[in-house]
Amino acid sequence: MTTEILVLTLVVITALGFDFTNGFHDTGNAMATSIATGALKPKTAVTLSALLNLVGGFLSVEVAVTVTKDILRLQASDGSLLSGISPSLAMTIVFAGLIGGILWNLFTWLLGLPSSSSHALFGGLVGAGIAGMGLEGVKWDGVTAKILLPAVLSPLIAGCIAALGTALIYLLSRSVRSERKKNSAFRWGQVGTASLVSLAHGTGDAQKTMGVIALALMVQGDLTVDGIEQNGLPVWIIVSCAIAIALGTYLGGWRIIRTLGKGLVDIEPAQGMAAQASSAAIILTSSHFGMALSTTHVATGSIIGSGVGKPQAQVRWGVAARMVTAWLITLPSAGLIGALCLFVSRLIGGLAGDLVIFGVLVALSVYMYQRSRRQAVTAHNVNRDWDDNEAEPPVPASAGAAH
Repeated sequence: MTTEILVLTLVVITALGFDFTNGFHDTGNAMATSIATGALKPKTAVTLSALLNLVGGFLSVEVAVTVTKDILRLQASDGSLLSGISPSLAMTIVFAGLIGGILWNLFTWLLGLPSSSSHALFGGLVGAGIAGMGLEGVKWDGVTAKILLPAVLSPLIAGCIAALGTALIYLLSRSVRSERKKNSAFRWGQVGTASLVSLAHGTGDAQKTMGVIALALMVQGDLTVDGIEQNGLPVWIIVSCAIAIALGTYLGGWRIIRTLGKGLVDIEPAQGMAAQASSAAIILTSSHFGMALSTTHVATGSIIGSGVGKPQAQVRWGVAARMVTAWLITLPSAGLIGALCLFVSRLIGGLAGDLVIFGVLVALSVYMYQRSRRQAVTAHNVNRDWDDNEAEPPVPASAGAAH
């Protein structure tokens, strides 16, 4: 096996690792409110979400194309690498960017903060790109149009739609006297809308990793943007990414599910249905137009909107503020990690440098997993009442796995 093939293999493995973390990091976007209201049991919810994420990964490639052509300036219009960019440098940029995304995903998961996996990935790629090629190595117009503007607008739009939808639902259902019948109907509605969000999540987020693997293959000379647009992605990329995100989703990101389901709003079935319907509509629309939208931003905005739209509902704005802070620092933080990884790899040089940063990734991942077990959040305690003085319930590590 040549050095180039070995590095490409490392990149593909790391990309699938990112896809896996994306799955368990973002499960809460689809299922947190259904779990919080009792519409679905925790394990049933993540199983359903995993299956629909798997299906969603096969539905579109628009976002994958965005990742290959609108983020980094690596290739000329004919598909060849730009002058001054060697295949080794280009591959290491992609590799370092992925590591930046994974480590930031794991860190925010450890803290129970629903930050954006998409922005962690893009931040890592942009940071590594700047470190390797300078500011001109990033396509800032694409980053602005496809990432930054949707990041600002999507939670606001989702919040407004969810607030209006929630207010309308309560208005239309006020004549129904039986609370039990109303809640039962809304819980069934939640099952449907949560399934749609899971499908949408697979359609959007699995594609981002597909795009990164495709980008690595383009650097290797095995793929072109025109080829992807005409013939689609190779089937093995679609299948492996869909399976990786589904497996991650099945494990259930319980720490983040708890924050979204219990930390923002004491949510009722009607609110949950409105929030999930709003999220699904926005995510599916953005995927159709190739916008690499953050499902986390959309879902969080929808949940907050459902609290605003319900009369006398309480929104925990302190928790929301911590989330927004995490959103603001995700791109630069993941970018800094990606840049640092690129620097270390290039300092050591060659295959040894790539192996060193891969080893750092594995070591830090194991450390954060072990750290998470000190206060485990599982399917058994994810729905405990929220305590404003604690980030997570004080449960001993023996209670179960940290996921």
